[in-house]
This record gives sequence, C-alpha cells and structure tokens, in this order.
Amino acid sequence: MLAARKIEHGEGDDPSEICFERGWTDGLPVTPPTDARVMRMLAGTARAPGEVIGRIPPYLAECTVEKVAINAVLAGCKPEYMPVVLAALEAALEPVFTLHGMLTTTYFSSPILIVNGPIAKKIGMNSGINALGQGNRANATIGRALNLVVRNVGGGRPGEADRANLGAPSKYTLCFAEDESDAEWEPLSVARSFPRGVSTVTLFQGHGVEAFVDQKSRTPEALSRSLAMSLIGIGHPRLVQNARAVLVLSPEHYAIYREAKWDRKRIGRAIHEATVRPGKDIVAGLDGVGEGVPASRAGEMVPKFFDDGLMIVRAGGKAGLFSAILPGWLAGRKREELQPVTKEIKS
Repeated sequence: MLAARKIEHGEGDDPSEICFERGWTDGLPVTPPTDARVMRMLAGTARAPGEVIGRIPPYLAECTVEKVAINAVLAGCKPEYMPVVLAALEAALEPVFTLHGMLTTTYFSSPILIVNGPIAKKIGMNSGINALGQGNRANATIGRALNLVVRNVGGGRPGEADRANLGAPSKYTLCFAEDESDAEWEPLSVARSFPRGVSTVTLFQGHGVEAFVDQKSRTPEALSRSLAMSLIGIGHPRLVQNARAVLVLSPEHYAIYREAKWDRKRIGRAIHEATVRPGKDIVAGLDGVGEGVPASRAGEMVPKFFDDGLMIVRAGGKAGLFSAILPGWLAGRKREELQPVTKEIKS
C-alpha cells in the first residue's frame, strides 16, 4: 500500500544503524520507518498518502503526504502530530518564507515553529516550564520532522546545500506552543488575522535562544526600555532594519504589563519606540568600528526594526524574571520578500 521503495537488510543488521549509514538522520538516533509505523502515522491525517504537498528545496524534490509520514516516524512523532507537521511544511513552502535561501545561507537560521489554538493542548504540547527546552515529545519531534523532510526529501544536508557557518541547536528543532491561559491576551494567531479557537502554526526564520534578564524593573515603561536594550544587540548593536525577532515573554515579566493593563499592541509599540536611536550614534566607522549605518543617516532617528519586525508570544514557567529573544535571519532587510508565515492546522 506504500509507494516508497523498501530497503532490504540482513537479519543481523541494526535498522537504526542503517538509517545512520544512509544519511537519514540529523546526527541523533531515529526511529526506523517500518511499514506498520508509516501506516500508523498516515492514520493521523485524513489526507491521501499520494497527495503532493509541494517541491522541497534545495533540489525541488516532490514530497507527498507519505514521505512526510516517513520522516515524522524518523523524528519520533505520534500520528496525532501529523496535521501540525503538514501545516508547518506548507508554511515553509510559501515563497515569502524563502526556505531555499534560509537553508543555503551562511547565517544561523532555521525554522522556528509556534503553535496556537486547541490542538496544542490536544496533543500535549508544552507552553510552560522549559517550553523552549527538552522534555516534551510533541515540541521536540514536530520541528525535527520538518527539518528531516528538508534533509531527506529536499537534500538539504550540512556541508552540501546547507552552508551555515556555525549553525545552531535550533537546526535540530525549535518548536513550542504559546501560553493562551490568559483570556485578556491576544494570541499570536489572532494578531496574525486568524479567529480565536482556530489552530495554527507560525513559522519564523530565526535561531535561539538569547536570554533576557531583568529582575528589578517593576513598571511597564522601565521593562520596555530594558527589553529594547537587549533587542538592540541582535546581530550587532549597529545593524538596523536587517532582521525580525520573536520576544518570548515569561509569566512574571508579562504580569508587569498585565497589571498595568497593557495589551499586545501597546507592549510592542513601547518596545519598538525604545529601540529608536540617533543615527549619529550608530554610524559606520564610529569609534573605529566598521559596522553601522551610512553617514547619510546620521541626522535620522533610526529604529532597530521595521514596524512589523517584532513578534511577541507568551510562554514559560511561572517563576523567574527571565524572558527569551529569538533573533531572526539578517536577510529580513528585504521585508516584502521575507516574512513569517502562519497556516491553519487542518486534519
């Protein structure tokens, strides 16, 4: 019933080692994709195994639902994760996500997945303590499945098409759910024009995680200025309007805003305004530092980001005045050509 070719092996051979030998892994052990496992994975979606999702860069190889299921097995997914993996792949193949460019860049970036809506609880995703770390199967394997599709179907292997100078741990996986426990908070999916209650996955071109620590600011104004100080450093303090970023607000930091009745838009506006600096302070060559804006911008007030350059989400454990910054790919200076993508998750 499966279209994929079968790999024969001897009785004494280790299927896991065969996966390593054939280059099907990201360096970590994978689950061998037996017929039974692939069929169980396909049961997690109503879509036909032969349906073509698209062509996967860099080699533009055709990818079917069955091939996605095979890589979901390799990644360690459960069948109920399949709709999220499929939606994530569709988002990654949107032209404005520029998956091919992100794969072949020498920069650090990889897909970051943020899940909203009822499906996050349904499949047991983590939006709380250690949400950006290890320990949750759905968080760990959904992002991994997407990266394995790019590797195994599209041919995006490190040292070949993947030209990252250093790479980042997020190239294994960086996937989490937003904390939607506060009814007064506008979830990321709603901010990106989807109705409340609709499950979505948002893909962002970035890497992570950079720590933000402020245990003393107690007003929203002070916290916004403090956050801006860290955000200004993305890439380089004098690089402006080059990248987007995701700010992951922890519950304790968010509580400062909530008590002051600041909503998503007001938080974003205050942080954006706090990143604006005089051009004369960030001119290339100042203090002998080559990086910076052209001298022609010395008379301007220059923001770190474009107006839509900062996405804010909520996640994390209840204790700890620490939040996180997920910096974006520097190719974000071409804002119309490179954008985050949000897709509805369907069965």
